[in-house]
Amino acid sequence: MKAIQISEPSVMKVIDMPEPQMGDDEVLLKMRYVGFCGSDLNTFRGGNPMVKMPVVPGHEVGADVVKVGKNVPEGLKPGMTVTVNPYTNCGKCASCRNGRVNACQHNETLGVQRWGAMCEYIALPWEKVIPAGLLTPRTCALIEPMSVGFHAVSRAQVTDIDVVLVIGCGMVGMGAVVRSAQRGATVVAADIDDEKLALAKEMGASYTINTIKEDVHARLLEMTSGFGPDVVIEAVGSIPTYQMAVDEVAFTGRVICIGYAKSEVSFQTKYFVQKELDIRGSRNAQPSDFRAVIHYLERGTCPVDRLISNVVKPEAAEEAMKQWEADPGKVFRILVDFQ
Repeated sequence: MKAIQISEPSVMKVIDMPEPQMGDDEVLLKMRYVGFCGSDLNTFRGGNPMVKMPVVPGHEVGADVVKVGKNVPEGLKPGMTVTVNPYTNCGKCASCRNGRVNACQHNETLGVQRWGAMCEYIALPWEKVIPAGLLTPRTCALIEPMSVGFHAVSRAQVTDIDVVLVIGCGMVGMGAVVRSAQRGATVVAADIDDEKLALAKEMGASYTINTIKEDVHARLLEMTSGFGPDVVIEAVGSIPTYQMAVDEVAFTGRVICIGYAKSEVSFQTKYFVQKELDIRGSRNAQPSDFRAVIHYLERGTCPVDRLISNVVKPEAAEEAMKQWEADPGKVFRILVDFQ
């Protein structure tokens, strides 16, 4: 079968692989669309320390069920459109013991610690296959990244009396914007790109801030009667945005960290104490977050077409990745079409 492989930094090619063998507890899936995410871009750049090359990337999936093993429950049947929970969980570590399997100490994500879904077929344990109702496979490829944003909002315990600042309006950040708005919060979206900010407003943000063109601190004080936002969700992973989150959050506020900073970050740690902050990590997503995203997308109000920047065939994937690398701020999602 056809697959996409990153063999070394800046080198991506189409290879031929054997079709997977399906076990009794597994489901064989035909990939329709698979999305490239930020971790795939970092792998392509050679900056992802969790990846051992060569690797088949990809974990944002829209697929059809081809065949099911004999031990698979009746709810999964050939012909169904599905997405995939791409994370593993060991069942034995502290995270798993506490029911937070999304943060499993020994997690292996498709396309990162293990070979991923950028191929024509994949066999997975039935527990990791999520029926997507009437959604199209193309839309299904957006579910996983949005679910990460939804999960961050759950970690923040957002309510309708909160002002929530979301820093970074990529796919994950957009998920946080949508979920915060659904919970009735006042949402402020911050980014460096005006097009993304305009879309964030359509998707539920009450206010937007261009962090290059505007005085972020002054704008936030103006919007919050001088208090600052109750919740800050960091969805970029850079030194300035991490520092912004701690500096700008209100006293007794919550800072939720999604983005991985690529180097050490220095903080005014006095704010941790003076503000009595809750600083929480947010990793991956829970099954309930996937279901919530599917429920949202089924409403038909999400501007799906505007979230998909490009759709390419496998042979054009390398060129698409190079274009993304050259101008990362302008891309939401690139989908690879395996139909």
